[in-house]
Amino acid sequence: MLVTFKAHASPTINMLENLAQLLLGIVGKKLGERGAIGSDETGDAIAKLEAAIAEDKAAADKESEGKKSEDRDEDNRLRLSQRAYPLLNMLKEANAEGGAVMWEVSAR
Repeated sequence: MLVTFKAHASPTINMLENLAQLLLGIVGKKLGERGAIGSDETGDAIAKLEAAIAEDKAAADKESEGKKSEDRDEDNRLRLSQRAYPLLNMLKEANAEGGAVMWEVSAR
């Protein structure tokens, strides 16, 4: 299933359900048929997502310690920062405008 995120301040984002569920869980929301991150919640959601990205980067750096560049598997794996960027960007744009981010699950 696809999850469609919308905010007045940015273009629509379509995301697979498992990624949407992960990212919404990080910001303290549960994936339902429909939902929203209110304008009063976007700042906190941004902070939580950025903290999770920093934690993931630190874990990746620790995994890579002492390995030769050809032994590192960073290039073979998408990190949280890459996967979360579209939603993080949407949250930042919505926060700057004072708007909300809404989502809807579709069975496409």
